[in-house]
Amino acid sequence: MVSATEAASGAPTGPARLHIDGGRPPTAETVAAIAALCDGAEDPGAPEPVVLQLSGAPASGWSDELTVGLVSKWERVLRRLERLPTTTIAVADGDCGGTALDALLVTDVRIATPSLRLLPHVADGATWPGMALHRLAQQTSGTGAIRRAVLHGTPLDAAQALALHLVDEVTDDPVAALAAAGHSTALAGSELAIRRQLLLDARTVPFEEALGAHLAACDRALRRASAEGTT
Repeated sequence: MVSATEAASGAPTGPARLHIDGGRPPTAETVAAIAALCDGAEDPGAPEPVVLQLSGAPASGWSDELTVGLVSKWERVLRRLERLPTTTIAVADGDCGGTALDALLVTDVRIATPSLRLLPHVADGATWPGMALHRLAQQTSGTGAIRRAVLHGTPLDAAQALALHLVDEVTDDPVAALAAAGHSTALAGSELAIRRQLLLDARTVPFEEALGAHLAACDRALRRASAEGTT
């Protein structure tokens, strides 16, 4: 089940929230719900963080009704979520696989409860070869735990996920952690999106090729500071 609160209602009283149940496969409804969330977050008048509440893992046969076209739409909407001009915060609880794991890996701030288990989803006797495998390898140092998870579907518990920096905090009080994370976000808009993209590119773009983008970002920061100093 995917449910949204404040995501499409236009309510201005807090961050947009979306619950993603990893027990369900990607559906047109899921894609539409995330797209609606992104629509709201891309509004220049909506600087609040986006909060994803994640739990659940798929059972056997979860991929029986999937098509490549639907998988492509799912991966593309996740990429859109990953590039939002506002901070994205995940709160993950219990078993977290399938769509929930996919969504966790595209967020900026990741809060977990002690019961968390990250479960790479399995289809037809092998781990699902979606972009979650790419992100698991890209976001960690390629340890044996990640290799076992990617190749064999071995779960990662909360302590392992924290040690591998796949989550930022493990807490018994996710509500307080969420409130603190929401207050600590410093950037929004295009500048946040630029910083995130520089981070994403850092593992694959050589220094010489990356330098121009970093210098351009520095120039914008200096110009902005100068403009603020004259007002």
